[in-house]
Amino acid sequence: MMQIMGILNATPDSFFTPSRALDVEQAVAFALKQQHEGADILDIGGESTRPGAEFVSLDEELSRVLPILKELQGKISIPLSIDTRRSEVAVKAIEFGVEIINDISGFQDEAMRKVAASAGCRVVVMHMQGIPKDMQKEPSYPRGVVVEVCDFFKRQIDLLIREGVDPKNIILDPGIGFGKSLEDNLKLIRAAKQLRSLGFPLLYGVSRKTFIRKIAECSVDEALFPTLAVDSFLMLEGVDFIRVHDVKPHVQARILLQQIQKV
Repeated sequence: MMQIMGILNATPDSFFTPSRALDVEQAVAFALKQQHEGADILDIGGESTRPGAEFVSLDEELSRVLPILKELQGKISIPLSIDTRRSEVAVKAIEFGVEIINDISGFQDEAMRKVAASAGCRVVVMHMQGIPKDMQKEPSYPRGVVVEVCDFFKRQIDLLIREGVDPKNIILDPGIGFGKSLEDNLKLIRAAKQLRSLGFPLLYGVSRKTFIRKIAECSVDEALFPTLAVDSFLMLEGVDFIRVHDVKPHVQARILLQQIQKV
């Protein structure tokens, strides 16, 4: 069954304001709310990766996420994911019970691969061209975005398995909006079944992103319904995980689609 990953941003500058948790109390309340609404996984990040974002220091990222993870211990029953590109953050997060490393840099860092292997946790391998600060400045895929994303996945899968990561723990994320043009994003969405043919579970995160707002001609606050349209398509295409800001509407959409498919 397709799983819904809720988003908790322990950042002051993530692009969707309601997803920000600026203190531990607010973060815990938001996490428990998403669990109550039916989230299967909660993804916690301490560094904004919106287009144009600057990286934060290691100490700053740790200070944002560790108190939340500590406070959630014994209070939340769904698996936790850490959204980080740093092995040091992943190590500390795993000590607080995190079961998934969600790395926007796709485990290109050997140290991060070693952490994943030693912990035996699940990993989300995301594709990104460039870094958040510059990734949307004329992204280019001479051989085609789907071909190049597939090739990237094959390389990283091989590196992870050689490091000792169990193939059953690998999840692939094409990185919608991360160094992709509007048409690139649409091609990757249309190619969900092709990407699944690589033999690994797929995760898509399209929630309220710029390409959706451009097509629907709406603001970020108005982008729920267009997001649901795209995510419903991805559910029907067999995507395994959907990363969302709005858990309850996606849970409701999943219920309806499952009932329709039973007929």
